[in-house]
Amino acid sequence: MTYPFRTETQSGDPEARAVSGLASFAQLTEVQLPRAGTFALLTIRGGGGKPATFSSESLLALQEMLVEVAERVDSGRVAGVGITGVERFFVAGADLKALMDVKDLGAARDIARLGQQVFGLLAAMEVPTFAFINGAAIGGGLEVALAARYRTVSTDAKGISLPEAYLGLVPGWGGVYRLPRLVGPANAVKVMIESPLANNKVLDGRSAYELGIADTVFDSPDFLSQSLAWADRIITDEAHRKRLDQRRASIAGSSPEEWDAAVASGRRIVESKTSNAALAPARLLDLLELGRSLDQAQSAELEVDALGELILTPQFKDSVYAFLELLQRRAKNPSGAPDPVLARPINRVGIVGAGLMASQLALLFARQLQVPVVMTDIDQSRVDKGVGHVHAQIDKLLTRKRIPLDDADSLKTLISGSVSTTAFADADFVIEAVFEELSVKKQVLAEVESVVSEKCILATNTSSLLVTEMAADLLHPERVIGFHFFNPVAAMPLLEIVRTSKSSEEVLATAFVLGRALKKTTVLVHDAPAFVVNRVLLRSVAEVLKAFDEGTPAEVADEALKPMGLPMTPFALLAMIGLPVAQHVIESLHNAFGARFPISTNLQRLIDNGITSLWTEGHDGSPYIPQFTMSLLQFARYPATSDQLLERVQDALAQEIGLLLDEGVVGSAEDVDLCMMAGAGWPLHLGGITPYLDRTGASERVNGKPFHADNR
Repeated sequence: MTYPFRTETQSGDPEARAVSGLASFAQLTEVQLPRAGTFALLTIRGGGGKPATFSSESLLALQEMLVEVAERVDSGRVAGVGITGVERFFVAGADLKALMDVKDLGAARDIARLGQQVFGLLAAMEVPTFAFINGAAIGGGLEVALAARYRTVSTDAKGISLPEAYLGLVPGWGGVYRLPRLVGPANAVKVMIESPLANNKVLDGRSAYELGIADTVFDSPDFLSQSLAWADRIITDEAHRKRLDQRRASIAGSSPEEWDAAVASGRRIVESKTSNAALAPARLLDLLELGRSLDQAQSAELEVDALGELILTPQFKDSVYAFLELLQRRAKNPSGAPDPVLARPINRVGIVGAGLMASQLALLFARQLQVPVVMTDIDQSRVDKGVGHVHAQIDKLLTRKRIPLDDADSLKTLISGSVSTTAFADADFVIEAVFEELSVKKQVLAEVESVVSEKCILATNTSSLLVTEMAADLLHPERVIGFHFFNPVAAMPLLEIVRTSKSSEEVLATAFVLGRALKKTTVLVHDAPAFVVNRVLLRSVAEVLKAFDEGTPAEVADEALKPMGLPMTPFALLAMIGLPVAQHVIESLHNAFGARFPISTNLQRLIDNGITSLWTEGHDGSPYIPQFTMSLLQFARYPATSDQLLERVQDALAQEIGLLLDEGVVGSAEDVDLCMMAGAGWPLHLGGITPYLDRTGASERVNGKPFHADNR
């Protein structure tokens, strides 16, 4: 195939000559470097303003370009080869929708093998090769960068990740082999297992450099020019290359012991996050373990087999549905959100309370909004402790290089404390985060209303109480809204925005715009006890506690839900929430909904005796129940098996979700799915809680119909 030739000259950029077309996906130009000479630069771009992704067609386009580049290299006309992206994206990974359309194993293996072959062309060039990571490099986008010999990264780059384990796949285009040999197996496990299973956590440019993924980091405004100048030096300066290789060796460190420890650590993470119910993370670790003693070609065959097989699994289909339709489309366009033009500006925030939750909120508001935040509490010592805790968290961010020194100092000046609610006089938004007691919250909101302006929005972070009741005695109940965050605030994406029958559209619009500014996944929830996540989650916990009180052994009760792949067992969740807090919420739900939320007498006995967890860790790390704890408990004689309890919980969940949908707490089953994934860590590989309950038959058993007509 022949390509048009043309000359491009842009102000401030090196003269470049276009030598390849297929411009809808990428452009190949020749750049004249001062010392090295001709440098072939491939710039990948998406079509229609969208980020570039890899499908069979785009991989073939890249292959054609790389074949032509290789011919120029072989003829001695090119001294180096580079690949980069445009604007905020390097490459946004594989085209997931295209992979969803693959129907047979042969086709799935073909696309897996094609990625290996194309990226292999870049890796096999006889001249130095470079990836200039200008922006997000996701999945296959990072894998093609790993195929280059050297990498630069922009300080503004976000979204650098290998999220395949999160999506039901493995990095099967060379990532499993190349990454651990570049950054070491421990760091590879962090990138390929730990981060994906932690709500798909991603790296920024500086973090990627510190891990060893990139060899150097440059500022954004002239990132490409700096990268080309650096490439010129690498190509022509052997001493510099040797120093670079020494840095790589110090980061990678891959002794057999380190490799085994990394794999073992990965398996512990997978078990703790998925209860080993997800196929892809375990398959990835198998590849990593086997690949230690293999060469690249041998590892590639295993990666092709694994990726091809996983593409056809229901877990991959469910993961992509949940990711694209729920966490992407629905999360970005929350159902029922008013027109954002109605929103009011928020220039100052007040927080009632200075405890742990209030401190987390203060840091979130200050960091994301860059506005003054004032915290109040009943005495100066509590205020000082709360502000001090926030400052300590800022220092941790600074130590971990998450923020620069100037930003740390600026954040600290934004956060202040007071013992008087008069500090809220000029606030635009005040949220209470005090004890979960209706009378206390009503009193707090009344005090705040007496000092703030008429335009100030009042919010509550209640997890279970009715917002309507809190606002009932206020002069302006239309200004009150529920703003329910999840703990830990920085890590959990969900924000349940709770409207009452009196909440104004202007207040509601402001809440959604504010939630977006805080980088949270927002879902509109109508006022009801415990809203969505806590109601659904505690229905399952209450069912497990009931079985425990009836005589089901603790080991059976706590492990019965493992096939769901939940991030925590029921008793571990109770310990994290705090037994008194959990019991308090269950009591509130029992008062609201009756026998569906039975109150556990054994849980109360633990609370009365100051016990914070049913389990205690033994000397060997295994959990056990101390004899004293067992002596406090009383059981009936109706034990359930694991299978029986799992089905009971499935049916209970189907019933509770059906009821809250009938009550209009949220607009659709998809909103419940989104809430549970973003607020409770519901596993992506199950495709949402309501499709899961449809597949298990619980929806039909309890409600007489599935939640989804197509049985998604």
